[in-house]
Amino acid sequence: MGDVNSYLLTIAETGGFLTPLLFIGFHLLRPLFFLPVILICITGGILFGAIAGTLYSVIGITLSSMTFYKLIQWMPGMSDKLVHVKQKLMGERSTLTTSQVAVLRLIPFIHFHLLSLCILEISSSFKEYVRSSFYSNIPLAVLYTSFGKWISSLSPVVMMAFILLLLPFLYLLRRKQTTIKWAEFFVGKSPTVKQ
Repeated sequence: MGDVNSYLLTIAETGGFLTPLLFIGFHLLRPLFFLPVILICITGGILFGAIAGTLYSVIGITLSSMTFYKLIQWMPGMSDKLVHVKQKLMGERSTLTTSQVAVLRLIPFIHFHLLSLCILEISSSFKEYVRSSFYSNIPLAVLYTSFGKWISSLSPVVMMAFILLLLPFLYLLRRKQTTIKWAEFFVGKSPTVKQ
């Protein structure tokens, strides 16, 4: 592991200004290689340090979210599949707030673009989607870039304890209202008429 770290640091030092651009571009290519966002953020912390790595990761993740938005508009079949997966996992009427998405993005095994779909559902425009994505990406980039070495060395027990500590925030940050359409409320109810 030490050899890999020194090799990556050598590449970052000799790459000049192209290295951050390549790193940000790698965030855009990440879905093609099925790499988790967390792995890229940890690598950014190793290569560039906490502050610069966080900045590059936030830029890269936000650009990746913007690309997802455009792809969803361009390929509605992909949108239908993600909506089906979301409904299966979270229920048909569940909507998450931006704060809840930010907390869920801290959990390593939840699909990044499934959470981007949750932001897309609550956004009324592209500008609002980008703003919400940006805000929900900041905790992910800060945590995993700053504490990359620490998190990568955690035992499974400590990681489960960390996840269990995040679960109460999902409840506290939830949307406090549920909207049920008139037609959905009365589905299956037929009026009874006395004769």
